[in-house]
Amino acid sequence: MRFDPLPAEDCLIDSHCHLDAPELAPDVDGVAARARAAGVGQLLVPAVMAGTFDDVLAMRERYGCWIAFGLHPIYLDRHLDEHLALLDEYLARHAPVAVGEIGLDFYLPELDPERQETLLVEQLKLARKHSLPVVLHVRRSVDRVLKYLREQKVECGIAHAFNGSEQQAQAFIRQGFKLGFGGAMTYSGSRRIRALAATLPLSSLVLETDAPDIRPEYAQDAPNEPFQLARFVEVLAGLRGMDTAQLRRALRDNTLAALALP
Repeated sequence: MRFDPLPAEDCLIDSHCHLDAPELAPDVDGVAARARAAGVGQLLVPAVMAGTFDDVLAMRERYGCWIAFGLHPIYLDRHLDEHLALLDEYLARHAPVAVGEIGLDFYLPELDPERQETLLVEQLKLARKHSLPVVLHVRRSVDRVLKYLREQKVECGIAHAFNGSEQQAQAFIRQGFKLGFGGAMTYSGSRRIRALAATLPLSSLVLETDAPDIRPEYAQDAPNEPFQLARFVEVLAGLRGMDTAQLRRALRDNTLAALALP
C-alpha cells in the first residue's frame, strides 16, 4: 500500500503522522491501508531524534510517504551535539520535504529552555541552508518560537497542533506559516481551538492527526490513526459551514504550499 507522490485534488493529506511510532508498529501495514481506504492520499512522517532518521526513511521506502528529519524538544536528553551534523548530512543526502519535528516545549519543567533554544536555532539555520520549510512543535512557547523564526528569516512551514491565541495565529500566518488542526478540535470543550478552526482564513489551515497521539474525543481507547482525517474534515466543514469537497481541495493546496511542493 503506497501513497501518491502528488495527491489528487480530492485526496486528504495528513500533514503530521508518526507512522514509525512503536504504538503503530504491530499493524503498520493495516494503518496505511486504512488511511488509503479513507481517502488519505499522502502523509508526512517527521522524525523526532537521530535514532529514528532511518526509521522514517524506511517508511518512505515502504509506503511512499513524505518525510522530515529533526530533533524534537521533548527528547532533549537524547540529542547530542554531533546529531546536528548528522541532521545536516541527512538533509543533504535524503531529500526530505521539511526539517521537523523541531521547536520548543516549555510545558515540561525538566526540559532545559536554553538547550532547547540552542537546538532550535541551529535547526532553523539548517532549514535555511537546505531551503526547506519547518514543521514546528510549539507548546507554551509560541512567542519565543516566533522570535527565532523572524531572526532566522524562516518563512515557510507548519505550526503543528496549534493551540495559541488568535493574535498568535495571525503572527504565524504573517510569517508565512500554516496552522495544523486535528484531534483536539473534535472535543466539544476545546472552545478556543474550535473557534480558531472556524474563523481563521481557510488558506492558513492544514489537517493532521499526530497519530498515534492526540486521539479524537470519540475514539480515546485506541491509538490515533491517519484514517481519522476523513472524520476530521467533516468536523472542520461543520465548524466552518462549508462544503466538504471544497474544503478537501483547499486543505490539499494549503499543505502543498506549506511544504513548498508543486
